This record gives sequence, structure tokens and C-alpha cells, in this order.
Amino acid sequence: MFRKNYLISFLTITLFLIGGLAVSAQNAPVRGLIELKAEGGGKATPVQGALVEVYRIDIKSKFPSDTTDKKGGFNFAGLPLGAVFVLSISGPGIRPEIIPNIKAGMDSLVIEVSPGDGKKLTEDEVRKELANAANNSQTTEESAEVKKQREEDAKKRAEIEAKNKKIQESDEIARKSLEDGSAAFKAKNYDAAIAKFDEGITAVPDFVGSTPVLLNYKGVALKDRGFGYYVEGSKDKALKDAKFATAKKDWNEAIDAFNRALEIVKTAAAATDPNEQKNRELTKTNLLSNAAEVHRLMVQSGVDVSRTKEAVAIYDEYLPLEVDPARKIKSQVAYADILFAGGDTDNAVIQYRKAIELAPDNPDALAGLGLALVNAGSLTNNKDQMQEGLNFLERFANVAPDTHRLKASVKETVEYLKTEQKLTPQKTTTKTTTTKKKN
Repeated sequence: MFRKNYLISFLTITLFLIGGLAVSAQNAPVRGLIELKAEGGGKATPVQGALVEVYRIDIKSKFPSDTTDKKGGFNFAGLPLGAVFVLSISGPGIRPEIIPNIKAGMDSLVIEVSPGDGKKLTEDEVRKELANAANNSQTTEESAEVKKQREEDAKKRAEIEAKNKKIQESDEIARKSLEDGSAAFKAKNYDAAIAKFDEGITAVPDFVGSTPVLLNYKGVALKDRGFGYYVEGSKDKALKDAKFATAKKDWNEAIDAFNRALEIVKTAAAATDPNEQKNRELTKTNLLSNAAEVHRLMVQSGVDVSRTKEAVAIYDEYLPLEVDPARKIKSQVAYADILFAGGDTDNAVIQYRKAIELAPDNPDALAGLGLALVNAGSLTNNKDQMQEGLNFLERFANVAPDTHRLKASVKETVEYLKTEQKLTPQKTTTKTTTTKKKN
């Protein structure tokens, strides 16, 4: 079904307002699907390779034709507004069809055809048929077969019109919910925003042009609302458990929304328009970025570390796509933190080393790598690992501000290594050694 894409890009954490594409003031598209009616009332199937010809009715004029793609879609990018056209449909194995009263801007047509001999009507035959219909010069006595066919065609047109109307109504609900939800989000009224986005998702649950947009907006709203609950719980010990539980619920629902949107984008039929394909790739990147951010919040806050495997899959897909240096280093450290929190210390060390290669003096990466090495060395009584960990912790102490969240734990670990393990910090270079990742 041809529908409108409401938004083609996102911010990583916040949202854009709804954008619009500039359109011509004199032309508008005509798009639709050609479907072959199934015998016995079954599901219609797309007709590929059907020829769609368009003629202007008020003057004798013909426009370039189109051939349906594998989904049965045809597309006339720009026809004059105000004019009236007729479509002539023909193709192998189908009966020719004439669709009158077509106007520019009709972009959700669904045309059902019947099996036939594949005949193609000439322009003169099409115009003659239209003239006969207009002058009501059909024979007054039709055969039973012709009459039955005409009644079936009328019923079919009514069904198509009803189907198209339902689609248009659903699209309008989705558009309005996106508009209202975005306004509520900007006002930080997350409850209202989420409710509005849900209205649009319910109306259009699986259309690649709009559903991922609504799901992304919903996911970001849930992320921000959950963060608010987390902050409230952090400030009040009496409320901590309840607020953290609510934050956990919101963040898990946010991840579910992003995952659902990614599934729609990844399983949608391939886009034939290069711009549309580019927009889908951008949408996927931003969905991955938002999902990665929520996984980071859950793990670094300690609210929920149960979805580590999902987080690893998200980061493995997202990190190669990220080109912004600041976001890349932040995400690289978060990836390592998630592995460390999930008990995969060896692979956490590998990812921390990658972070330090990107930013040698990043305090989060230095602390993370140092603590991970000390942890691994303590478990196996590996002095070399503990020594290397101490060296990175010493570098952290030299560059991290006193307000850093890991300052206290790093200080305790350094004291333990000095007093209990009798180790002394050694000066290190910025170059790190990457260990082969274990399966």
C-alpha cells in the first residue's frame, strides 16, 4: 500500500519536529497497486509487469506509461492538478481494465483485475469506451454474463473505495498522533505523548513509512520518562525501590519499541527509490543509537542488567555505523561497561582497549579498563594483569576530576593493590594491546 512517510530522520536522544517535503504547486503524483482477484474470494495477489497507460480526458493527451513492479506498484510522479485522467491497465494473463475519473494527488489506489487474454486496448478504444459510457449508448439488454460481470465490478469498486478510505483514515490518525505527541513531548508531558504515539501505532501497526517513526518517538519518550523516575529514586531513599522499578519498566518498554521498529524496517520490501533507501538506513541507525542509549542507562545505573545479550547485539550493529566521534567514544565505553556488568570481563577488556585507542585520556575508559584488568587478575591471581590494571587506574587518577563517579572506587582499588598486593604504579604509554576476543 502506498502511504506517506511522515519523518525521515531522528536525533539520538531528542526528537525533530515534523518535517515536510516541498511539493510542486502545479503537479501531484498518482500511485497505486494492481492486484489479481483470487478465485473463490481468496486474497488478491500483486500483478508484476502490468502496463499502466494514462490519458487526459478533457483534451487528447497521453503521458508516459509505467510498468508495475514485483509488488504490483505503479507510480506517475507528477500529473497536472485540476485535470481528469483515465488509466488503461493491460498485461499478460489479465483482462484489460479502464479506470476513469483519476485526478492528480490520488496516491493510494488499489486496482483489482481479473484473469483474461492479456489484450491491450489502443488509445482510440479507450476513448471510445469512455464516450460510450458517457453517452449511455450501451445496449439496453445485456446478456446475463455481462450483467453479472458489471455487478461484480461495481461491488469490487465499492470494496476498493472502502479499503482506500480506511487506509486514508488510518494514515490521518497516525499523522495527527505524531503531531500531537511531538507537541506533548516538547512540553515534557511524557504520559500524553506516549498515549498519542500509541494511537498512531494502533491505527497503522506495520507500515514502514510511518510506524517506525511513531515507535521511535514512543521509545524516546519512555526513555526520558524513565530517566526522570530514576533521578527521583536516586534523591530519595524511601522512594528508591518503587521509582527504580518504574524506570526499569519504562526503559524495557522503550527497548521493545525500538526492536519492533527495527524489525519493520529490516523486513520491509526493498525500496526502489534511492532516497527512500537512504532514509531507511538513517532511520535504522538512529533506532540503533536510541536502543543503545537505553541499554547504557539501564546498566550504568544498575537498574537492570538482564538484557546484556540483547545489548551486545545492538552495539555490534550500531558502533560500525556511528561516525560522530563524541557519540562513538561514549558508546564504545558503554559497550564495555555492559560486558563488564554482565560478567564477560575478557571481552570487556577488549572493548575498553578500543575505547582508549579512540581517546587515550578518556577517564571512563581508563577506569573501566583498569578495574576490569584488576578484576580478571584477582580471579586468577595474575599479577601481570593486576599490575597493568593499576597502571591504567593511576592514569585515570591523573586525568579524572574529583567529581567523577568512579573516583572513590578507583581510589579504594589502588590502595588495595598497593597495600595488599605490594604493587607500584608504572608509567604507561597510550598504546594498548588488543587481545583476541573469545567466543
